[in-house]
Amino acid sequence: MNRRTFLQTATGPLAMQAQGRRRNIVYILADDHRYDFVGALGHPWLKGHTPNLDRLINSGVHFRNAFVTSSLCSPSRASILTSLYMHQHRISDNFSPLDPKLPVFPKLLRESGYRTAFIGKWHMGGVSDAPQAGFDHWLSFRGQGEYENPEINRNGTRLRAQGNMTDILTGEARQFIRDNASQPFCVYLSHKAVHAPFRAPDRHTRLFEGLAMPRPKTMPYKDEYYRQWPDWVRLRRPTRHGVDGAIDSDEAVEVHYRRYCQSLIAIDESVGQIMKELESRGLLEDTLVVYMGDNGFLWGEHGLIDKRAMYEASIRVPLFAHCPALFGKQGRKVDAMALNLDIAPTFLDAAGLKPAVGMMGQSLLGPATGRVPANWRKDFLYQYAWEQDFPYTPNIVGLRSETHSLMHYPGAWDIPELYDIRKDPDQINNLIAEARIGPRMRVRYVDHIKNPETKKIVVGMQERLAAILTETGGDPRLSGQFNEADRSAL
Repeated sequence: MNRRTFLQTATGPLAMQAQGRRRNIVYILADDHRYDFVGALGHPWLKGHTPNLDRLINSGVHFRNAFVTSSLCSPSRASILTSLYMHQHRISDNFSPLDPKLPVFPKLLRESGYRTAFIGKWHMGGVSDAPQAGFDHWLSFRGQGEYENPEINRNGTRLRAQGNMTDILTGEARQFIRDNASQPFCVYLSHKAVHAPFRAPDRHTRLFEGLAMPRPKTMPYKDEYYRQWPDWVRLRRPTRHGVDGAIDSDEAVEVHYRRYCQSLIAIDESVGQIMKELESRGLLEDTLVVYMGDNGFLWGEHGLIDKRAMYEASIRVPLFAHCPALFGKQGRKVDAMALNLDIAPTFLDAAGLKPAVGMMGQSLLGPATGRVPANWRKDFLYQYAWEQDFPYTPNIVGLRSETHSLMHYPGAWDIPELYDIRKDPDQINNLIAEARIGPRMRVRYVDHIKNPETKKIVVGMQERLAAILTETGGDPRLSGQFNEADRSAL
């Protein structure tokens, strides 16, 4: 389905009621929180420091294979709201506004009788912090906002708040829950933290001093690595998004790492305060609480800092769900592949509503209760669009399957990448390193793969990429696929 057809058919209220009551919904989105930075998941610094996130994991549902379809703030957030891929909602950077014609889950919930609130970082539309359609209550800020004593926009009135942004947003969310506890509500709490430059509340700024930063296997500069990886990876290393540039600062990468971890503690406290608020009002049992990161974050993997790239630490995110009435209290681990595309259908399902026509995701309530549909996805399309302000990462079109990750860089003379995630989780051994795209080559890198089994894998993944792009109104040529019939045009 193309975008025009989607806009024409995805209008009007949704009215189908599911069995049982409509769940209250609390969605907590952290910025740049990668998938494994939680105490319960074994992070060496955070053990004992994230009791509330640990609680979500141990007594709720942990989606262990959760990903974003574009590892950049605004494109990912647009996919969360619309359940569309980047080329469908057309938010490919951090400046473009979201098309108001696109159905978003808060608006659909509001039309069905929910009270809705957006509290925090919107970050679609440049510096605008104007209230968006679909929300009864609005609190946001321009762009990335400020950590301390920030300027905020509450329902159209701009004012200067006092304190740390994480605490301010949490307090606002708690107040909305108090004011709307007697009716179905949806709170979208979108934290600024843990976005750089990292700034924890003063009460946490002495944590983790003297600890050595864990260094991933692929952080050191090794010729044996860079012979297999694209040139852009090596060239990004000294930039602000590499370990030798460290977010455009003279401080060592270890300092930024410590501040990142410090900032996460207030996020954990925020989760605890929201849970406590729900519990005090007798709502915790039936409320669907979902915690997620908007994208991952590289902390030295492949010598890189930040996100954007398609490496695992960049595209994987924490995703935890808590609702004892739905999931029980024992804790469950789900291995089915979950995406940011699934958030909108999940919340609509919890409200007894069907997804809007054209939404690409699926409700996670089935997998969360041990019922994975037979047609559940086995792969997904990944996209990143080159940015003028951060030119050291090229266009990326890739496919992540259950076993392999294929990365193609349209427009760059460089090496595509293929990794067997099962055998090579650190993504060191590029199985198609020989397929470098040179200045005198046509961009048909599959013709330069010598191993027949590897070539078969790539051809199959390119075919799948082309199919997804075709089905979703994208350009199948971006898959890199090459048909024999095309030779007549060369």
